[in-house]
Amino acid sequence: MTPGNNGASTPEDDDPFGYLYADGQANGAQPPSGGYGYPGSVNRVRAVGQRQYGQQAAQQAPTAAYGQVPQQQGAYGQPSAHYAAPETLPGGAPTGRQQAQGGGGRGRGPNTKGLLIGAIAVVAAVVIGISVAMLGDKGDSGGDKAGGTAPTATRSSGPSPSTTDTAAPAGELPKSDAKALQLGGGASTASDVKGARSDGGVYVTNFNNVGASVTWNVNGIPADGKYTVYVGYTVPGKDGTATLTVNGSVSEQPVKLKNWAGAPQGDYEKGWTKTYNYVQLNKGTNTIKISCEQGNQCDADIDQLWLVKGWVGG
Repeated sequence: MTPGNNGASTPEDDDPFGYLYADGQANGAQPPSGGYGYPGSVNRVRAVGQRQYGQQAAQQAPTAAYGQVPQQQGAYGQPSAHYAAPETLPGGAPTGRQQAQGGGGRGRGPNTKGLLIGAIAVVAAVVIGISVAMLGDKGDSGGDKAGGTAPTATRSSGPSPSTTDTAAPAGELPKSDAKALQLGGGASTASDVKGARSDGGVYVTNFNNVGASVTWNVNGIPADGKYTVYVGYTVPGKDGTATLTVNGSVSEQPVKLKNWAGAPQGDYEKGWTKTYNYVQLNKGTNTIKISCEQGNQCDADIDQLWLVKGWVGG
């Protein structure tokens, strides 16, 4: 026997790890059947180079807890059957925003529905505003065509009423109601008969007496010349006459108080009408008198007197 080598069963072969080396294997060293105080530990012993780190047998995997699925790890350096690189997934690797929102596709993206509703509301508001503006423009133009601002009414060519014997406004000739006239010879005023055109329906009555008169002191005649004096009156269905005096001169032409209205006999209310005489007036103040003289038929009521420039009549 070679000194120092007494076989596999010699004390030097008591090294429990001798089977791991080539000389120990040559001498017949075998793995021990039991651990040194650790039963079953010999089952985990592998020869050098035989163990693959990172790989675990399925039968040695720890028992999964109830309701959990056990996972297996692949060998070291080999891809796991349950793992795939993000770039190999459909759509590529998730972005940072998607990762922050959580995996599994449960992350919420932008609220596109809310943005769409907001955009539609803005567009609707703009369209409504434009429509209102267009309708307003059409309404304005239509108002102009239909009249828009009513044109200022032009003044009548006729004289305006006046209850005084003062001068009329510039450009107009004087006009007087019965209550502003100077009365004489028993003439008076009343308002019982309807239809008088004077202010308050007042007229001169009791004119059917010799000496009864109405006198109008006219101011504001713009120039010497020809004028027409009008007399408003009513007769009870029959013709009458009166005397005209201008600035103290008796006119050769009487005031013809005819039944131009065609009133029935005795009806003063339906006999209101007018008559006229040509006169020559002076610039400034003039006096016009109508009286009931001998030979006149003066059964009439008088409500107004007024002037028109020129000898016009009608």
